[in-house]
Amino acid sequence: MKRFFLTVISLTIGCFAMAQNATLPQNITLKALDGSTVQSSAIQNDGKPIIVNFWATWCKPCNRELNTIKELYEEWQEETGVKIVAISIDDARSASRVKPHVDGNGWEYEVYIDQNQDFKRAMNVVNPPHTFVINGRGEIVWQHASYVEGDEEELIEVVRRVAAESGN
Repeated sequence: MKRFFLTVISLTIGCFAMAQNATLPQNITLKALDGSTVQSSAIQNDGKPIIVNFWATWCKPCNRELNTIKELYEEWQEETGVKIVAISIDDARSASRVKPHVDGNGWEYEVYIDQNQDFKRAMNVVNPPHTFVINGRGEIVWQHASYVEGDEEELIEVVRRVAAESGN
């Protein structure tokens, strides 16, 4: 049990350090919903904040989070210019379900599939949902794992702060 708590503390400190200093990995290939490939370096928003959310079709908290944000997204975009990039970590067995899932939920996010989970590993994501806020310089300024109702309020406060710092 002691080892478990030490591991959790180490991971927490490591994630905090990453959130304060890291940038998005640039050379990871992702799959777009139309089947084309794109490099992670394409995740940009003209100097405005970006929310990067790792999710999966089978993850109930992921779906609750992205559906809750869907209701607020247009307002968030108008206020802060934020863009949401949803990264599915569905593997080869379930990747074919991602596009119908996104369409069925009416998500108007930029969605990519990280089928081999290379981007997930590079971002030190253990389990979905895992959400990052990226500033206009591509730096990770905040991250949060899991989702409970109300987390979106903290998320938008961080985005507002990031947008204000960048003058957006």
